[in-house]
Amino acid sequence: MPELPEVEALRAFLDDHLVGKEIARVLPVAISVLKTYDPPPDVLDGTRVTAVARHGKFLDIATEGTAGPLHLVTHLARAGWLQWKDVLPSGPPRPGKGPLALRVALTGGDGFDLTEAGTTKRLAVYVVHDPADVPGVARLGPDPLAAAFDLAAFTAVLADERRRIKGALRDQSLIAGIGNAYSDEILHAAKMSPYKPARNLTPEEIAHLYTAMRTTLADAVARSHGLAAGRLKAEKKSGMRVHGRTGEACPVCGDTIREVSFSDSSLQYCPTCQTGGRPLADRRMSRLLK
Repeated sequence: MPELPEVEALRAFLDDHLVGKEIARVLPVAISVLKTYDPPPDVLDGTRVTAVARHGKFLDIATEGTAGPLHLVTHLARAGWLQWKDVLPSGPPRPGKGPLALRVALTGGDGFDLTEAGTTKRLAVYVVHDPADVPGVARLGPDPLAAAFDLAAFTAVLADERRRIKGALRDQSLIAGIGNAYSDEILHAAKMSPYKPARNLTPEEIAHLYTAMRTTLADAVARSHGLAAGRLKAEKKSGMRVHGRTGEACPVCGDTIREVSFSDSSLQYCPTCQTGGRPLADRRMSRLLK
């Protein structure tokens, strides 16, 4: 799933390629991708792009036209992606079983496709007058890289949190933009178990986690800066130290990276760096080994 660094890189890429240009047509291909119907997507035809913003993992393309300010807001979900094309195909896209979900064509002949792999269709597109009209945007917590989100704000966010720290970091209503992958990376950098209860963190541990969070995300954004949209997935994978690297050696201590599996996801961690050398319980794997 694209998370804050990749979505921020897409925002910067689109800011360079979209702002000031006119949208010729918005062409939904998969009906499931549209989560709003009033105003309809064709109200964006003929509008001019004025800005591109990011809200957590949401991309927000702001436009101006005869109907006033409008926003095309997108959440790429787990398997969605944005593919920029300097020259779009001349014919209209045909609905089918392929990954294409929505096309945005510009008057200059360029534009982008929103695609989604797999059969679970969660990619979401909203056409709204205000991005706050999107429920997922309205409930977002603070952005972890915002200047105002200092250590005191981070401490306040965790003050009444009763879940494990891994779950807290991934909760978009607490902190916007961190998902499964970067929560693994942040906790590894902080040398903290993903199972540690958030309410048990000492002030020193909170400060250490805050620094790890800001540094990990800022470094990932810096690595992605200036890359074309098509190269961002590979950059994300290559920059991971523990996430997605089960069975490999930890780059810090050399211990074997382990995994805990869940029904629809998994986490990776280093026992030596994060859990005092003790493997975390993995009930799903235990059942498979019986």
